[in-house]
Parts: sequence; C-alpha cells; structure tokens
Amino acid sequence: MRSGAQFPYNTWETSTRSAIAVTTSMKNLALSAIALATTSGLVFGTMPAASALSWSWNYSGTDVAANGTFTTNDTPNDLGFYSITGITGTRNGETITGLQPAGTPIPGNEPFNVDNLISLNTQQLTGDGFGYSTSGGNYSSPFFASFLPTPGYLEVFSAPPIIPGFENLGLEDSELPISFSATIVTVPEPTSILSLLILGTLVGAPSLLKRHNLSKFTQKKLEKVS
Repeated sequence: MRSGAQFPYNTWETSTRSAIAVTTSMKNLALSAIALATTSGLVFGTMPAASALSWSWNYSGTDVAANGTFTTNDTPNDLGFYSITGITGTRNGETITGLQPAGTPIPGNEPFNVDNLISLNTQQLTGDGFGYSTSGGNYSSPFFASFLPTPGYLEVFSAPPIIPGFENLGLEDSELPISFSATIVTVPEPTSILSLLILGTLVGAPSLLKRHNLSKFTQKKLEKVS
C-alpha cells in the first residue's frame, strides 16, 4: 500500500462479507433449482409420462345416442384391451353419473357382469362390455354380441322400475343394435415455461457467481495498487 494512503478496513470487511453472503445465496438457489428440476422431471421441456389415457367414445342406434370420454390405464393386456377406470358423457340427453364396477352386472341385467375393457382392435368391446348409470336413474351396457348371425354391438338398457334378472326386461327396457366407436385422444405436449425458468436459473446462477468472484478479485487488486 502506498504511504499516506489509507484503506477503509471496515468498509472492505463489510463488502467482503456481503459478497460471501450473496455467493452462498446464489449457490443455494442453484441447488434448489437442480432439486426442483430433478423431482419434477421438468428439464428441457419434459414431464413425467402420464399413467392414464383419455379416450373419446360414441355409439348410436334406433332412438339412442351416447357419447363421452373414458379414462383407462396406459398398458393393454395381452389381447390389446385397456381397463376403463372412469367415464363421462351423456345418453339421450341424460348425464352419465358413474361407471358400473367391473365384475358386476348393471341392475336389471343379472347375471351378466361387465368387464369394462376397451381396445383399438377391430372388435373394440368384449362380450361382457362396459356399464354405466345416468342421471335419470337408468343403466346401460354396450357389448359385442358374437352370437348374432352377423356379429356386432348391442346395448342393454334398463330403466325403473328395475326388476333383477335379464329375463325380466320390461317395456321400458331394451336391447338394441348399435354402432360403436372409441379412439385415444391425443394430449398436447405440456407447457415448458416452468422448465425454461428452471433452466434459466441453472444457467444464470453460475454466471452471477462468476461475476461476484471477479468483483472480489478486483477488490484485492485495488488493495495492492493502493
């Protein structure tokens, strides 16, 4: 240090401590960003794969029209069938209120249990089909009827008053031919905004650390010159 020149020690100490604190804070920020990216899977615009599929379905026949969406698992069985786990939609203007549990029959069609399976095969439903209830207190079960002279889809419809047993179908009930179709809905790619923010933090943090380190180096050079 040159004679006669005095370096404000307290100011330099305070500045150094502040730089160290900022550097530590930036390191913690970078580590937090890395942890968030790792746990969330949001790196370079990617996200964890969905564990369910969404389908669009519809069928129609004489005096009947129904459509909606299915939720299924994402892995088919050996025959190419997915398990339906949820359903929404309407039938003849009535809202679908629930999926009939697999292994049980819709009320009024005992003892024919549904299996709630769907596929992309030419035959999309099995001989057991799926079932659901509607807001009008009715029940429906579309299925594939291989026993018909020309195999095709049928819908069993059961309405109040419901008497257990398929042999007790009343005038309010029906079993009609239908045309059935279901397709997997293409889901848009997830937004990558958060990913870009995380990436920006990961890239920007080292730059800020570098700048603070240069600032401390410059301060030491000034000390020597002084």
